[in-house]
Amino acid sequence: MTKIAILGAAGRMGQMLIRCATRIPDVRVIGACEQARHPALGHDAGVVAGAGPLGVSLTEAWTADADAVIDFTFHAAVTANLARAVANRQAVVLGTTGLTDDEKQRVTDAAQVIPIVWAPNFSLGINLLLDLVRRAAAVLGPVYDAEIVEMHHRLKKDAPSGTALGLAEALAAGRGVDLRAVAIYGREGIVGERPRGEIGIHAIRGGDVVGDHTVIFAADGERVELTHKASSREAFANGALHAATWIRSQPAGLYTMRDVLELIP
Repeated sequence: MTKIAILGAAGRMGQMLIRCATRIPDVRVIGACEQARHPALGHDAGVVAGAGPLGVSLTEAWTADADAVIDFTFHAAVTANLARAVANRQAVVLGTTGLTDDEKQRVTDAAQVIPIVWAPNFSLGINLLLDLVRRAAAVLGPVYDAEIVEMHHRLKKDAPSGTALGLAEALAAGRGVDLRAVAIYGREGIVGERPRGEIGIHAIRGGDVVGDHTVIFAADGERVELTHKASSREAFANGALHAATWIRSQPAGLYTMRDVLELIP
């Protein structure tokens, strides 16, 4: 039995995690947290999530008895959440995106003490797509112009998405280049001809789109497109819960879903 605490439990992703967790026999939610002054504090987390009474109230802090902590909150909360997990010696599944360079360093530092699965996206499909993009980039090379287009719901706070950035990093790794040297985020005005080797990243926002990602490889005479469309957050939640059951028995270190799913050759 894996005992988990869910941070941001009253949010869209937190509620989905709770609903999915109740359907997994060897997972038990023993903690559900929200930020101070959240109107759901004190309420049963299962009721808030629409899963029925869980017997776990929403609180500002989580119990030290949890085997793993799943964090899908806001980037500014990550540092404090990691510090508490380190103090409790608890494994962490981190799906929060939009982290600053300093916050990313805090993740790396914490992984020296506790095991952390850190991924921009926890769905099996996206993690397979990451591998396919890396392979395609290596085979096709910079002769094929590469563009990444992502679309999410109107409420998403960060852009581009963490998944789009992960795809861009996979693409750059496949080509053997530094993403920072070749990335361009959108275009406007008289930008001139497209430089060879550039990686374009574009964000679209609107409606209730859970997450669409397309990687385009375009050359003279043909175009290859690799696309993933998420119709429900359930795919992300199930992946994160699988990661939580896996990470609890791992030594300290920084892991990705490629480790969890054994996609690394």
